[in-house]
Amino acid sequence: MDAAITHWINGFAGLSHLVDLFMIAITQIGVPLIVLGAVLQWWSRDNRRHLRHAAICAGLAFLLGLAINQGVLLFVHRLRPYDAGLTQLLIAKSADWSFPSDHATASMSVAMAFALQGLPRRALAFGALALLVCLSRIYVGTHYVTDVLGGASTGVIAAIVVRALYRENSKLDRFATGIL
Repeated sequence: MDAAITHWINGFAGLSHLVDLFMIAITQIGVPLIVLGAVLQWWSRDNRRHLRHAAICAGLAFLLGLAINQGVLLFVHRLRPYDAGLTQLLIAKSADWSFPSDHATASMSVAMAFALQGLPRRALAFGALALLVCLSRIYVGTHYVTDVLGGASTGVIAAIVVRALYRENSKLDRFATGIL
């Protein structure tokens, strides 16, 4: 079923040049845009300390999620769908294994961090872009659906761990959110 859904989504690649360009752009600049959006929260005027705390949580979740992925990659060696002849690749080949998707982890960790901080509008905006990033990874042929689901799960777990361990208004948080 994973291969069938992956093949179906990737089957739209090549049908519309504009959609292909859009999905390639999202897969290439989506995560940097999400990171930039999280960083820009630092200079928000409303609820400044809380937004700074959320931005720090997003950054920590981002890093923790990617670190977890590196651990998973030591044990799980899944071929990319284009290497298996399942998808048409629209971007350059990746040098690492397919599972889990780092793009999905990175984007979903930020979205979930903002959601867990009770910032629904920001979480919705980050979440929408994160879902586009996840979809683009399948569309361009570089990941299976379960690679993306696994990466998104890692991002969500990382955000939950950060939420549990890094407390708002702790001494460290007051110091960090007071910078600049």
